[in-house]
Amino acid sequence: MDVADLGLPVEVPSTALFTDQYELTMLQAAVKAGTAERRSVFEVFTRRLPEGRRYGVVAGTGRVLDAIENFRFGADVLRFLRERDVVDEETLDWLARYRFSGDVWGYPEGEVYFPGSPIMRVEGSFAECVLLETVILSILNHDSAIAAAASRMSSAAGERPLIEMGARRTHELAAVAAARAAYVAGFTTTSDLAAGFRYGIPTVGTSAHAFTLLHDNERDAFRAQVESLGRGTTLLVDTYDVTEAVRLAVEVAGPGLGAVRIDSGDLLLVAHRVRRQLDELGATGTRIIVTSDLDEYAIASLAAAPVDAYGVGTQLVTGSGHPTASMVYKLVARAESDDPGAPLVPVAKKSTGGKTSIGGRKWAARRQDAHGVAEAEVVGTGDVPAELTDRLLLVELVKGGAVVAREPLDVARDRHAAARAGLPLSATQLSRGEPVIPTEYVHDRSGN
Repeated sequence: MDVADLGLPVEVPSTALFTDQYELTMLQAAVKAGTAERRSVFEVFTRRLPEGRRYGVVAGTGRVLDAIENFRFGADVLRFLRERDVVDEETLDWLARYRFSGDVWGYPEGEVYFPGSPIMRVEGSFAECVLLETVILSILNHDSAIAAAASRMSSAAGERPLIEMGARRTHELAAVAAARAAYVAGFTTTSDLAAGFRYGIPTVGTSAHAFTLLHDNERDAFRAQVESLGRGTTLLVDTYDVTEAVRLAVEVAGPGLGAVRIDSGDLLLVAHRVRRQLDELGATGTRIIVTSDLDEYAIASLAAAPVDAYGVGTQLVTGSGHPTASMVYKLVARAESDDPGAPLVPVAKKSTGGKTSIGGRKWAARRQDAHGVAEAEVVGTGDVPAELTDRLLLVELVKGGAVVAREPLDVARDRHAAARAGLPLSATQLSRGEPVIPTEYVHDRSGN
């Protein structure tokens, strides 16, 4: 029986140690210096998209909100920090009372972004905001990288459904997050039951080659599966000879067989042969599902093939060659003093080597052309130009420490489909290129 069924409190795992040690040592030094409570503004952005990518996809926002809520330093965590002598007793006392009480604004989940887009803005005291840096970046970098790859695959697949099946190719917890991000970006189902349990994503699955090899022959394996799962099941037909397997599959299940899966070989050639054979056997409604290390390029190459669905694993959960979105979390403004009414002053890193940033609390809007197609990502500080006020991108996510923007995952999924559809057509090209729209900066002298 579940603990919740007994009426007992359910302990939510703390996210406080999903961080780097220097976040806590910075806190300790700031407390001693008297600067810890200065009002501060941090922003998450990326200086560039992965090479060749035309747009990025915001994913993981809902998980960030959970992480902020659960960022608590309980007795066990404090004991660990004390035993390791990570910070002093004064700082441990401060951490014991920690509750984020600031505000968070950000691009809503599923939205697209570009270099310089202020994807998330975290405001509060320096002390409470700096502690969240690592966990926020960890979530957004991973999930957005997966979503970007998934979006490209979804675009290449067109109306054909995509199955996420990469759990065995990554860390078990990353697999759940990857399935969630993929669903936001257009995948329809997952094979990962933990993702289905936690996020309500539809789950699918039938059998692997091991099930066929278990039986004395392929006919017995097919018969056992059909008797257990029904004629609408999917039979794996490439364990031995594909042509013979398709014949046996239809013979065992009848022309009402749900689908066959092909997991090896020249998928374009084999799919055409299997489609022709199925039709000749009267199984005209039997679908063809292909798997086998697919990525967006392989999916696009199968556009003319008689394929009904794709299963994608390794390339999805590794971001199809780009496993991070390279986002950073930078202080862009801070108060001149601890006085709650002290004005904010813009601050920014000015070092050489391509790692500079732009100071000031920023807004962002997406300017459209006369046809309603995006033509520029406009990022600025200070007042928003009147013509862009109805195109602002950031929404309030956390207000005074309370989450105010929870939403069903399907809302983020629909948002991504709409956001991608609003980009120029070249956004869906798989050839290497620059971001599909430029980022333009509008500066305000105050920087506030």
